[in-house]
This record gives sequence, C-alpha cells and structure tokens, in this order.
Amino acid sequence: MTAPLELGLDTFGDITSDSDGGLVPAPEVLRQVVEQAVLADEVGLSFIGLGEHHRADFSISAPDIVLATIAGRTQNIRLGSAVTVLSSDDPIRVYERFATLDALSHGRAEVILGRGSFTESFGLFGLDLGDYEVLFNEKLDLFAALLDEEPVTWSGTLRPPLKDQRVYPPTESGRLTTWIGVGGTPQSVVRAVRYRLPMMLAIIGGPPLQFVPYADFYRESLEKEGAAPLPVGMHSPGYVAETDEQAREELYDHWIAQRNQIGSERGWPPATRNEFAQAAGPDGALYVGSPETVARKIARNAAALQASRFDMKYANGPMRHEQLLRCIELYGTQVAPLVHDMMA
Repeated sequence: MTAPLELGLDTFGDITSDSDGGLVPAPEVLRQVVEQAVLADEVGLSFIGLGEHHRADFSISAPDIVLATIAGRTQNIRLGSAVTVLSSDDPIRVYERFATLDALSHGRAEVILGRGSFTESFGLFGLDLGDYEVLFNEKLDLFAALLDEEPVTWSGTLRPPLKDQRVYPPTESGRLTTWIGVGGTPQSVVRAVRYRLPMMLAIIGGPPLQFVPYADFYRESLEKEGAAPLPVGMHSPGYVAETDEQAREELYDHWIAQRNQIGSERGWPPATRNEFAQAAGPDGALYVGSPETVARKIARNAAALQASRFDMKYANGPMRHEQLLRCIELYGTQVAPLVHDMMA
C-alpha cells in the first residue's frame, strides 16, 4: 500500500504587514515564523522548510538558526531548508550545521540543496557569478561525499583537497536526510540520479503537469542504474482561506506586488490580473482558494507526478501574520485530510 502524501510548508520569512498596513521589522517577522512553525506542528503537518535569502523583502538569511529555535518548540514536524544555496556556502559547514540540528531535533533535520533562484549571495560573499555552474557542481560533489559519514578524500578546483578527513558531528541515523532542489532541467535530474538524492521539484510557474516527464525520467534513470526508488517532492506557492473568493482577494495585491518587484529586477513585463487568474486556475502553479479547491489541485498534480510530498510556500508578499496563521490552520486541519481522502 502506498504511503499517504505528506503535506509540508515552506516560507522565506516574507516581511509581513501590520494591521495599519505598515511593514513589520525583520526581527519580529523571524519570531512570527517560529510561531507559524509551532502551529504547523500542532495541526499535524509533516515538514517546515525555510528558504535562504539576503535581501530586504525576506527575513531569513540563516535558516538553520531559526530551525534550531523551532526544534525546541516542536515535537514531530521535520525541519529543513528550502533551499540552502550551496553554491555560496561551504559544504562542510552546511553539513555540520544540519547534522547539529538533526541531533537537537532527535533526527528531524533535512537539507534541500539548490542553486537558488536569487543570486544576491554571490556578490555578498565575494563569489563570481561566472563560476555559477562550477561552484554548485563541485560543492555538491563534496557534500555528497560527506553523507556516508566516513573519512573523506576529495579534490576539486575551488578549495584545497581533503585526505581521510572526518566531519562532525555524526548523525544518530548514520545519514543526514538530503534532497536536491530541481527547477526543471534534464541536467538537474541527471545530477539528482548521479548522487542518489531525493528530488524536490520547484514548480513556481506554468502548468505543474509539464513536470511529469522530469519525474518519470528521474524514476526511469534510477531503475536503469539499478538504484532503489527515491522520493519525488513538489514545492509551489499557495494560500488557503475559507472561500475561493476570500483567498484570492487576500492574496492578489501581495502576489502582484511581489511578482512585479522581482520582475523589475529581472526584466519581466508587469503582471496582470489575467496572469494571476491563470496561475490560480486548475492548470496553474498557484494553489489558492478554499480548502477543497486547494486539496483537489494538490491531489490531482501529486498523483500525476507520483509525488511523496507537497510543500506549499504559504507566505507570498507582506501578508499579515494572522492571515498566515489561519492559512496554516486550514491547510493542516482541512486541506491535508481532504487530500488523503481524495488520494486513498
């Protein structure tokens, strides 16, 4: 019998707004993120993932520190990054931080490794964007070598080699749960297969069903290589309220403002209400609506991709903390049971 789809949440710690429409300071937003994660644990959700960013509109630049705080306030929910930008970090330090989190949370830590869709960390840490590919490839290769928790001998072009070097602390299970984030290229799928890592698909635009070939390619490639099956997960933005109308009304202004801010940085044309409607529709990547609407969309797309986990990025622009808490409550108490019933 197939295990039920796991339902998780992701957030970048988007700067929230107060009741007067002003922006909440980042330190308070970080404390709000902890409270949101505590509620997610209380309503039985499987995972909370915190994204790493280094810019004014997101509060989380050190996910592992926030996750350690959450670990002390929760009992069951698994704790991870979404994603760790490995290209601009040190693989050994990343491993040590998440292995430490794993110990403090009694084995609940996960790390999702990716290149990230934002590049501000490269300049901040003195890295050349021209090295984008080699940075990720070499650092992922080193990180993968650490997962067996044996002495590592490794060499590359970006740092001095290692010879019979151990990294501490070891995990109690013997292996840190590690995913690789994939934005939708065959090369990324091949990389996940090569390192035998579970694959998390970042489906943030366009029809989710267009990612089915990537999921199929991943499973077929593992099978051809004689490897055991590994999980496929999905990450997409969304927002849940009591009704479809309420959810769309509460989300729209924040969604379009955030979309246009990022678009202005990347040369995109301004977003339109029609674009929002398409993203929020049955074939779009935005899971917004009542519990039943969101559940039906999750169940349909997760079944098509044969996914084992769906993570919803529930914060989308400067929404109020109270709205996010209600979204989490509805997602855990109503959406998750509906999804499980629909997929039974």
